[in-house]
Amino acid sequence: MKNNQNFLDYVFKINDDLVWKQDENGQVTVDMENKGFTNRIAQKFFKKPAVSHIELEGMGSFIFTCIDGKRSVYDIGLLLHDKFGDEAEPLYERLSVYMKHLENVGFIRKV
Repeated sequence: MKNNQNFLDYVFKINDDLVWKQDENGQVTVDMENKGFTNRIAQKFFKKPAVSHIELEGMGSFIFTCIDGKRSVYDIGLLLHDKFGDEAEPLYERLSVYMKHLENVGFIRKV
C-alpha cells in the first residue's frame, strides 16, 4: 500500500530520555550514552568515554530547538528561512535529510 503522507506534515518531538543543553550562544550539545557490548569493550580497553558530547552547529542547533512536538517540518522550515534566508537553501531537501538523521540516531521521534 502506498503512503500518501507528506514528510513536511510530520511533527517531531525530542525524545524524553535525551540529555541536552544549550549554551548562551544558542549552540546545542547532546549527551549520548555509549551502550552495548562493543562500546563497553572500547571503554574498558581503549579508554573510550561512556558518554559522547555531540555539538550541533549553527542551523542544526536552531532546528533542534524548534522541535517541540507541535511544529511540523514545514513550520520549522519557515522559521529556518526567516532566520538564515538563502543560506538555508535548498531548504526543505536539507531539512528533511537532517530531520531523518536526527530520527535515525534516536534524538527525535514522530508524534
